[in-house]
Amino acid sequence: MEKTFNLVTDPWIKVFDGTTNKEKTVSLIDLFKNSQDYLDLAGDIKSQDVSIMRLLLAILTTVYSRFDAGSEPYEWLEIDEDTLKVTDIPDDYDEDVEDDLLETWRNLFEQGHFSDQLYLYLEKYQDKFDFFGEHPFYQVTKEQYDSFVPKNKHVDTGTGTVNVMQINRTISQSNNSPAIFSPKSDQEKNQLTIDELVRWIITYQNIAATTDKTKVVLTESKEKLSNSPGWLYGFDAVYAQGKNLFETLMLNLILVPKDGEKYQDQHPIWEFDNVEDYVRQRTKALVPDNIAELYTDWARCLHIEWDDGTPTIFTAGLPKVDMTTAFEEPMAIWRSNDKEETFRPLKKTQLTASDAIWRNFELFIPSPESQKYHVPGIVSWLNKLKDKEYVAGGKIIDLAMTTMISDGNATSQSPAREVSDNLKVRANVLFDPDPQKADWWPVQISEVVAKTQEVGKTYWSFLAMIAELKGYGSSDAKEFASHYLKIFYQHVNIPFRQWLISLTNDDERSVRVSEWYENLKKIALEEVDERFNESSSREISGIKRTTSKKEDAEAELFNIFIAKNIFEAKLRKLNL
Repeated sequence: MEKTFNLVTDPWIKVFDGTTNKEKTVSLIDLFKNSQDYLDLAGDIKSQDVSIMRLLLAILTTVYSRFDAGSEPYEWLEIDEDTLKVTDIPDDYDEDVEDDLLETWRNLFEQGHFSDQLYLYLEKYQDKFDFFGEHPFYQVTKEQYDSFVPKNKHVDTGTGTVNVMQINRTISQSNNSPAIFSPKSDQEKNQLTIDELVRWIITYQNIAATTDKTKVVLTESKEKLSNSPGWLYGFDAVYAQGKNLFETLMLNLILVPKDGEKYQDQHPIWEFDNVEDYVRQRTKALVPDNIAELYTDWARCLHIEWDDGTPTIFTAGLPKVDMTTAFEEPMAIWRSNDKEETFRPLKKTQLTASDAIWRNFELFIPSPESQKYHVPGIVSWLNKLKDKEYVAGGKIIDLAMTTMISDGNATSQSPAREVSDNLKVRANVLFDPDPQKADWWPVQISEVVAKTQEVGKTYWSFLAMIAELKGYGSSDAKEFASHYLKIFYQHVNIPFRQWLISLTNDDERSVRVSEWYENLKKIALEEVDERFNESSSREISGIKRTTSKKEDAEAELFNIFIAKNIFEAKLRKLNL
């Protein structure tokens, strides 16, 4: 009997069941039908959850950009009854398109569940969701793989493989770099159940590193293409978190095109006529123009050979897609490059891994006058829902962030650690309705964040003075200051989040801002007192140093009392 494992009907997605508060493994059908009963995805790591959520959103975006909540096709579209694909988009459609799409979103949200058309669509494309068979999900057949790679990399040569333990991001072990603190023993590192393997294959297509040696070759030109890291690996992914999985999916279900753009038909990977067409499209290294294709983007052509239930994974790299000003990606946070007049997505590094998401608040809601930032697509979408009153003004918007950080090695870009964070704020504060007001909340909050970080820099200067008094060299001084600056932000983090979530649109802005500054000053002075109380006799008695570059300058006494006075003077200069 031919082996089969179908993602539509077989359980493979891990969720938190809200009725039992336990993990549960479900199929696509089960997840969509009961999403209101599941609290969240519960995969092996958060980056896996985001990868799978993007797959779920690709399905939902495809269906509900063609059919309304009553399972009827939109009047302004022509749909093929057999394939359920769009066959024609009229040239003369108008704002009715946006109204209809928003109405679909509202009706689904109020119903609290998805419509029958979703399950009809999954049934229609069920053969494309089988992990085995003629169209193996997120993979290619042996014949297809051999046609994409050089002859010396064909499957029969046994070259160009990647271990299961390398795509399992709880291990991320290559043959050359053993994972010492692995959750599995050496004997079990390459063992996965089918449902685990499915989840990790999807994750690998999203956050592949660049260690793979085999690359896709264009048949026509024999041109060897560059190796691409996974698209999702290139930015800090920000998305809305709801009270249950249904609400999370709905809040992230962007149905309306970006302002000023026309309706785009969705083209997920499984709707390509064949894999060859998709690979040919991918080798052009163009950013997809629709969300479904973007969310199902491949980093690799994968082929799996099975030997008595054990997988051997062959992998060939697809070319890297340039993310510069790729505003098609709704989950990226954008920072401008003034020299090139372009935007690049925010991406944490090992050095910035501990920076809380609120420290980049100005990137979420830039002021109308700012030319340096671009509002993330998911934030613009949530703003639209709030403007339409589909999301209440007093609702807490929970913006979650998940990112996989590389080891910094340019040749491998191997995953080193995962970071997750979130930012909670009321909708009518984040989307304060009158941006022309002098005390517009987003600007007020951005200024608060900026001053908070100025205090952090001032504290860093104080720590540098302490390190000098201790006699540390530059390397030890930097490590000392970095360590205690992290502690400072740890102590700031919770109070700031509490202050942010407590804000309302009816508050007297200046009063609430002053309230935070008082708290910030208290925290900063407590941190300085902590370092002061730990001081040694050397720091108290002090050292002789010159603050002038003049040759005849006399050395002056410098000690921790002077350092503390300098810090407090700088706080006063910041009006704290």
